Amino acid sequence: MEIKGVQIYYFSGTGNSRNVAKWFSQVAAEKNIDCQLTNISRIDRIQIEKPKPGNLIVFTSPIHGFNYPPIMLHFIMRFPKGNNPVVLMNTRAGMLVGQWITPGITGIAFYITSLFLMLKGYTIRAFYPVDLPSNWISVHPGLNQRTIKFMHEKIKEKVRKFSLKILSGKTHFKALLEIHDLILFPIAVMYYFAGRFLFSKTYYASADCDHCDVCIKSCPVKAIIKIDNRPYWTFNCESCMKCMSHCPGKAIETGHGFIVAYSILFSMVLSDLFFHFFELTFFNIEHSFLHFLAESALFLVILALWYRLIHFLLRFRIFERLMVYTSLTRFKFWGRRYKALKE
Repeated sequence: MEIKGVQIYYFSGTGNSRNVAKWFSQVAAEKNIDCQLTNISRIDRIQIEKPKPGNLIVFTSPIHGFNYPPIMLHFIMRFPKGNNPVVLMNTRAGMLVGQWITPGITGIAFYITSLFLMLKGYTIRAFYPVDLPSNWISVHPGLNQRTIKFMHEKIKEKVRKFSLKILSGKTHFKALLEIHDLILFPIAVMYYFAGRFLFSKTYYASADCDHCDVCIKSCPVKAIIKIDNRPYWTFNCESCMKCMSHCPGKAIETGHGFIVAYSILFSMVLSDLFFHFFELTFFNIEHSFLHFLAESALFLVILALWYRLIHFLLRFRIFERLMVYTSLTRFKFWGRRYKALKE
């Protein structure tokens, strides 16, 4: 298969997927193949230009909740019909144990998007997961620079070898051997419809915020607004971690104590009070799924109100300090901000 050109569409929060796109484009340039890189967060994602005939199309994005994030999923859903060959890549949460880079989990990302693309007429040529350093310090301690550098060097070489293979006309489907990904389908669906909204309400700006508005201006999905002269995270947030990693004053924290307190309050008090007050007798054991949906919706609605209250209370120093020191990202052993190494 002769490749006339390459068009790479990527979404990146802290820079991992951006680097993968650049590494692929560098190999294309070495083979004298024209390559165009497009950051989908900076273009019109409704009226998408049709790709050039004969070009290889590459999509790459991080994995959020065992799937592509909504910004990439929706972009692929709206992608124009065509018959180009397609390569699907992702960056997922790699870690380092000794000299071994532990693989992350792709989940259903390749299955869902390849189905959409094949229905549009495209031919899938390869699936390739890339195990770059995990950046999600909301749920695990941040990695040190030595680990980050080591992983970048090792993975860059693997991406280059893969790129050479694909640009030589070959295919690559080893990722399909990771059959455990399909088991995560329910979790991926729950994250898409509910989980991501929970995480969007865990971020806040501490008193270290100097109102530079870098987080607001740089957010790829415009999810951060200003309320009461303080950054405020809306439900549009996709937890890409760009705001936290790029904040010059490291003022953005994850409210671990806040979300734990809310979860306990909801499960032990608010949920029971709500269902008892309205006497929703049809939410019994025979309708447990309906009960689950109703409770999930209630959880998010009250969470939005709770988050707004917390945002107001942050103006008071005592409460702000309480929030800060019940946040793991505040402490050195946990809260190392992550940025992918620049070329």
